[in-house]
Amino acid sequence: MLKEFKEFAIKGDAIDLAVGVVIGAAFGAIVKSLVDDLIMPLVSLLTGRVDFVNMFAVLSDGKTPGPYPTLAAAKLAGAATLNYGQFINAVVTFVLIAFSVFMMVRAINRLRRKPPEPTPTTHPCPFCLTDVPNAAIKCSACGSEIETIG
Repeated sequence: MLKEFKEFAIKGDAIDLAVGVVIGAAFGAIVKSLVDDLIMPLVSLLTGRVDFVNMFAVLSDGKTPGPYPTLAAAKLAGAATLNYGQFINAVVTFVLIAFSVFMMVRAINRLRRKPPEPTPTTHPCPFCLTDVPNAAIKCSACGSEIETIG
């Protein structure tokens, strides 16, 4: 069992997965900052300075009654809130991460070298269209004499 675990842990798949998780977490932090610090303020500016983080609906008042100027104030008072502004932020973050990953995969796929097309080892018989080896001089299906290829 120890030998199997060692093979699994040292195999490229496990290491690739670990690297992917670490890079993904770091990339997620960058995209979150991009959304929270750059994109959402611009969206807020375009929508009349609406702060999406503080967009919420109070479901029930907390210890002190509302209205609450910010989500933080509502949470501090213990109010039950529906935080749709944070949901909007999460959706925008997801879309940006998904688009970024798509663009990265697309770029990587373009950089990959395509393997050369394999040389065919058979060709169709001109009479019965059965596949025959390139070196064959007679078709095994119809017995016709054919030209060798290769």
